[in-house]
Amino acid sequence: MTLEELWFVLIAVLFIGFFFLEGFDFGVGMSTRLLARNKHEREQLMDTIGPFWDANEVWLITAGGALFAAFPNWYATMFSGYYTLFVLLLLVLIIRGVGIEYSHHVKTDKAKNIWHWLFFIGSIGAPFLLGMLFTSLVKGMPINQDMHLFGSFSDFVNIYSLIGGLAVVLLSLVHGLTFIGLRTTGDVHTRAISLLNKVYILLFVGEIVFAVLTYLQTDLFTVRPIATPALLALTVIATILGWLFANKRGEKIAFTSSGLAIAFVVAMLFIGLFPRVMISSIDPAFNLTIENAASGHYTLSVMTKVAFTLLPFVLGYQIWSYYVFRKRISPKK
Repeated sequence: MTLEELWFVLIAVLFIGFFFLEGFDFGVGMSTRLLARNKHEREQLMDTIGPFWDANEVWLITAGGALFAAFPNWYATMFSGYYTLFVLLLLVLIIRGVGIEYSHHVKTDKAKNIWHWLFFIGSIGAPFLLGMLFTSLVKGMPINQDMHLFGSFSDFVNIYSLIGGLAVVLLSLVHGLTFIGLRTTGDVHTRAISLLNKVYILLFVGEIVFAVLTYLQTDLFTVRPIATPALLALTVIATILGWLFANKRGEKIAFTSSGLAIAFVVAMLFIGLFPRVMISSIDPAFNLTIENAASGHYTLSVMTKVAFTLLPFVLGYQIWSYYVFRKRISPKK
């Protein structure tokens, strides 16, 4: 395996880790309005992710940093071409983070309600925009021979990107509701399982529509005729297992299954891209690949040594934090 291939895999793993971990954060944020009935229940839900949400977002920051260092041409083309989308993503992530922090410090119910709403809006907006970004990435964008992306509105906003955004929202909501079932007690826990059964129906439909559109609007089935349908099938199987075990109070298996469903979708997108990193809808000759988008050998070599030295400490700390805060959150009075 070359260093370019290694770092493509590592970046894919970072994004998979981000969607697995931050996915349930997004889902819990959505549940503060879809599930909770009062401020006490909303605070109970927010407490379930209180020790984790900011560390989970570090996976996205790390993925972006790795992208910048390992594949500067990929980073430059994507961040300049998707500028508006990234600005919107940054804004919803900011209001989400500020919402969850400020809601604990304001004194009046009115002010607390405003921050709760901002947290909810950010929790829906972030996965939707990320879903749009990744699906439009595999569909292809107008990139010229100079690696410049000049996209029109329809390149970013189309049926495939909208369904992709909605699919990530539903996957995150299911993952979040499953996490709530794992981490709470009382009425919230009971209602989470009830709502989960309804959302699973929407998710099953969404997965079918997403699979059909992936076949019709991308080349993932052509370039990966075995991996793409296999990973889509694994996504459906993981979803079914999550639904079954959630109803049998097998919360840990249900949570793992809902997380794997997200992981399989993200893995499918990255495997379908490889060895490309961005697809040109103008001419395949203008595609960005791991070869023409990568940094030099020395840079990748130093990055590899640093990453494998620090990674065990980072993972160890995060695993320890999940162990320390493993107890269920009871209803607030």
